[in-house]
Amino acid sequence: MSAPESSRLPSSQRIPIVNVSSSPSGKIHVREQYGVFQRIRKYSNTLLIAVFFLLPFITYQGRQAILLDVTQQQFFFFNITLWPQDFTILAWMFMAAAFGLFFVTVYWGRVWCGFLCPQTAWTAMFMWIEAKVEGNHHHRATLDKAPLSASKIRKRMTKHSLWAIAALVTGCGFMGYFMPAKNLYIDIFTFSSGFWTGVWVWFFALSTYINAGWMREMMCLHCCPYSRFQAVMFDSNTKTVSYDAARGESRGPRKRSQSTDLGDCVDCHLCVDVCPTGIDIRNGLQYECINCGACVDACNQTMEKFGYQPNLISFTSENALKPTPAILAPQSQITQSHKDQQPSIPTKKLSLKALGYASALLIMCVLMVVDLANRSLIQLNVIRDRQTLYREVGEFVENSYQLKIRNKTQQPVNYIIGIDSRHPGCDLTLITDNKVHIQPGEQIEYPVTLRCKQSENTSAMSKQTISFYIADQATPSNKVSQDSNFFWPSN
Repeated sequence: MSAPESSRLPSSQRIPIVNVSSSPSGKIHVREQYGVFQRIRKYSNTLLIAVFFLLPFITYQGRQAILLDVTQQQFFFFNITLWPQDFTILAWMFMAAAFGLFFVTVYWGRVWCGFLCPQTAWTAMFMWIEAKVEGNHHHRATLDKAPLSASKIRKRMTKHSLWAIAALVTGCGFMGYFMPAKNLYIDIFTFSSGFWTGVWVWFFALSTYINAGWMREMMCLHCCPYSRFQAVMFDSNTKTVSYDAARGESRGPRKRSQSTDLGDCVDCHLCVDVCPTGIDIRNGLQYECINCGACVDACNQTMEKFGYQPNLISFTSENALKPTPAILAPQSQITQSHKDQQPSIPTKKLSLKALGYASALLIMCVLMVVDLANRSLIQLNVIRDRQTLYREVGEFVENSYQLKIRNKTQQPVNYIIGIDSRHPGCDLTLITDNKVHIQPGEQIEYPVTLRCKQSENTSAMSKQTISFYIADQATPSNKVSQDSNFFWPSN
């Protein structure tokens, strides 16, 4: 309802204030709605929640397939193990996801928010629990206004208890990606988990309880940064939930089959009642709209009851709603048949903005694939013995090194240690065993000693550059190397 406007300003400068909630608590009680888009939304949200909870329970080669082991600094994705040195791959993946979202936004607006956003999915789940306990939107609004009673306390305690359980399970589901999920649920619900495990699970449970149970649309209206800048990616061809004002105005109530000069909008207010953010889509494009399509389903059902054409509110573009100049006429001269038949400006399939996002998405995907294909499966760090540069053993000179070798694969591997010298005539010999066996993900410190015989070719040198390499015995092409120095006695 519109608040009283200030009388100090002329009518052309007055800004009406709209209160979208009629509840004394300020809470939006969303009307239940069914239809094509709500079925899609229901299935997509259910799939998202199911995948979220089930992924940690998938096993691969005897262990959890997806595990982000922060303590061991290993991220497992089926047969791929990512280490801190490989985090550029995750950077490319996140950037590709961002540009993919931007590309979709150019064509379909905030469809991500309405159908796949976790905040939307969990809010819908909590609202479903609320409806099962307290009833439909009328019953919930009545309960808010009702004085405190045993029935009200019972319903509220039941609702919040179920919310708490759902939030706790969500906290376990989230932490199941960072520690073995099968043991985590048992430890939490038997109160036998470690201190920090319990702290993190309850932290995410509390966050879920507040976000999905209490804040709801406030996250979309005030906290989500995407709602603030998503309109920058829109253009005249972006398909968003829009109201066809040329066809719907002037709006007004009427009886079915009643002859009227009004537009198709019967002003039933259902588009506002079913909106999870409480806006009126008839006021035009608003950043609060999450493109969930609830108002589309509600309006189409009303249009069907009155025998009008569907899609008074629909997923459409600005150009599709804009009539061609050739048929523009005063509103009073446009008949209903004309409204239904007005051609619109053709919608472009590809724009420079979409092409730019698609190009960036392709580049990020290529970089991710290249980085993933070229990542090293062996980590080598060569540390010289800093206490003694060299040792003279008869006619030989020896240098000692410490090799830190890490097996970055998920299988035990036999490695071969080799030496490359860049100076001919200097025959370096590795007097330590050149074969090592390393378990999956293990790092060992392996001391090695190099020996070389002094000769005329080496008498003029104080040091020379050498290169250690580590190669997989089964796959010699899988190797990594690092340079170091071999020191000689000063002459």
